[in-house]
Amino acid sequence: MSTVPYVRPLTGAGPEPPEELAAASEPLVSVIIPALNEARNLPHVMARLPEVDEVILVDGGSTDDTVDVACRLMPGIRVVRQNRRGKGNALACGFAAATGDILVMIDADGSTDPSEIPAFLAALRGGADFAKGSRFRDSGGSADITRVRRLGNRFLNLLVNILFGTRYTDLCYGYNAFWAHCLDAFDLDSTSPLPAGDGRLWGDGFEIETLLTLRAARARLGIVEVPSYEHLRLHGESNLNAISDGLRVLRTIAREWPRKRAAHRVGRKARGLLR
Repeated sequence: MSTVPYVRPLTGAGPEPPEELAAASEPLVSVIIPALNEARNLPHVMARLPEVDEVILVDGGSTDDTVDVACRLMPGIRVVRQNRRGKGNALACGFAAATGDILVMIDADGSTDPSEIPAFLAALRGGADFAKGSRFRDSGGSADITRVRRLGNRFLNLLVNILFGTRYTDLCYGYNAFWAHCLDAFDLDSTSPLPAGDGRLWGDGFEIETLLTLRAARARLGIVEVPSYEHLRLHGESNLNAISDGLRVLRTIAREWPRKRAAHRVGRKARGLLR
């Protein structure tokens, strides 16, 4: 694994590489790991990482030695401090800092298996824009999902497929990868300051996974589901709450659906189909 972060030259700093060279080169891969007090889990996670070009740990204000452990395990790791609270904000900050052509998001608690990353990369190299992990396809599965969460995910998944015309099998799963040039489609905020209240803007919480999925569909990205197995958290307790987070997902669907309809109407007008 590379221990020296790759830094892409600034636009305009020099001549662009010839098209044939750019086409022949391997895409650079950045792995983004949001973490909050995950020092005990990082040795397992980092030991299973395949060779990539850049690893970014986004720290959410850990009070244990998460950052020290990460730097000791991987001297070339990049540490980013998120500017607000929540997993969604952590990912937005990590994406903004990444320099790779492909961005991969994994969890620091050991639930997502880094050794599956090559399967996500293969889907992207095969033509997909967005590779979405699914616990309910082929060899996928979960040792962590409860019966209540499984039923909730099934209902929300069905709702999204009806409203958005998608064929997802797993809506609420956060193991995803995508080409960096697709980042604008997600319209994530990584710069606004910490707001009053709980310190989060909309999209800063666990709803980020659904938000990415819905906005990928709205942008008509080429989406491929990749079978993935979700493991139990190794150490510590999860911050997930089936009821409150389920309601946030439902609210995300409600907020994003009107945008999809508006985008559809604009597209029809552009084609001269609306009178």
